[in-house]
Formats: sequence, C-alpha cells, structure tokens
Amino acid sequence: MSALYDFFVVPLSYEFMQRALIAAILVGAVCSVLSCYLVLKGWSLMGDAISHAVLPGIVLAFVLGLPLAVGAFAAGLGCAVATGYLKENSRVKEDTVMGIVFSGMFGFGLVLFTKVETDQHLNHILFGNLLGVTIRDLMEIGIIAGFTLLVVLIKRRDFLLYCFDPQHARVIGLPVRGLHYGLLVLLSLTIVAALKAVGIILVVAMLIAPGAIAYLLSKSFERMLVIAAVVAVGSSIAGTLVSFHIDGATGPCIVLIQAGIFVLAFLFAPGHGLWRRGTA
Repeated sequence: MSALYDFFVVPLSYEFMQRALIAAILVGAVCSVLSCYLVLKGWSLMGDAISHAVLPGIVLAFVLGLPLAVGAFAAGLGCAVATGYLKENSRVKEDTVMGIVFSGMFGFGLVLFTKVETDQHLNHILFGNLLGVTIRDLMEIGIIAGFTLLVVLIKRRDFLLYCFDPQHARVIGLPVRGLHYGLLVLLSLTIVAALKAVGIILVVAMLIAPGAIAYLLSKSFERMLVIAAVVAVGSSIAGTLVSFHIDGATGPCIVLIQAGIFVLAFLFAPGHGLWRRGTA
C-alpha cells in the first residue's frame, strides 16, 4: 500500500510534475478525440506529415522573434494546403505527395536548425520536454486544447459524416471543402499543443494509437470516442508517473504504454488476434 501511495503522491509533491501531469492530460484528451477522426478517415500519414513539417516554421519563428507556436501552426497548415494542391493537380497519389512534402520540409527545417545559433536542444523539439513545461506553456496548451475540443464537439456529426462518406456529405449539402480544411486546421493546432509534451516525432503516435485502440474495441463512434479518451488520458498519467520513477523520458514512456495497450487490444479484442485464431 505504501509503494502505491509513493507511486502517485511522491511525484506530485514537485511543481514541475504537477504541471507536466496537467499538460499530459490536456494533450492526451485533445489527441484522443482527433485520433478517432484520423483513423476513420485514413489520415494517419497526414498527422505524420504535418508533425514533421512544423520544424522549419519553429526555426523561422525563433529567428523572427515570434512565438514558436505561431511558426509551427503556419508551417503545419502550409504543409496541409500544399499536399492538397499537389494531389488535386497531379497524378501522384496522396500518400506519395505527403511523403515528399513532409520529408522535404523536415529536411529544410534540420538544415535551418543547424545554421541558427540557439540554446534550444534539438532533442526537446524532436522528442518533447514535458517536465520543462512552464505556466505559460500550460496556458497555451489549455487554450488550444479547449478550442479544438469545442469545435469538434459542435461539428462532431458533420466531421463524422465527412470522414465516413464524403460523397454523401456533399449530396446533403455539407461544406465538404470547409470540413476538409477545418479538420486540417484542428490537426495542425493539436500538433502545436502536443509539441511540448512529446515532440515532433512522437506526436504522430499520440494522434493514432488512441483511435486505433478504440477502433478495435468498439462498434459505435460514440463509444470509440470514450475509449480513446480513457486510453489517452490514462496512458498520459501513467507514462508521466512512470518516467519520474525510472528517470526516463516522459514522451516515449507515454507512447510506449499506448503501444502496449494496442498490442493487448489486438490480441484480446473480439474478432482479432487470439479470438480470430480461436474461431479459425
């Protein structure tokens, strides 16, 4: 009992752990909701593309003296728009276009980073620095997460129909193009919010794993949202606390726990893994 008490209470006696835990919960919540739409739409690679493409925006924002979040959002949105334009005006498939755009922008960002003198460590950008979250960072994450969740709550049915059947959404008069770019804007905002927590590389896992796990364990979208939120928030809390006790990186601990939950879900969810083998 004492060990369990120490596991939860000792880390929270430090202010930086309290801030880290709040930030992890906010990031987990917003990523889980958006994750469900990305999995349903098949946009997993889009999250990967935008998360890598924000690097040059971060570096340029630093050079110009602008908030890093502004540069990250502008670069992420630019990547999404460029991907859509190239897809609509060429014979190249969408996944190929995304691969070219995000790898090119990521390479450009790395070149810029090596040429700019800064005290910012590259590992903090790539893998996050959740334990270094400040009050200002926390407010920024809270505003972005709150806005994103509010928009998704208001337009959740329209986004659902667009992701599930865009042709039907167009027939009944929904602004498909607006929903398309609206979802991309929310995705870019979410990535900006998650950068401090898990960094550019690991944010894609936060945007995919909760939705993928919930997809295996549910047959309705409403239940999928609930399961994804529970998984994301729970793993964020557990990963943050575990990282404190093992003196490990927080972002990777969160992602590793989500990966473990996915494996368990795959093995034991009805119709998958061991269940499929048992019915074969």
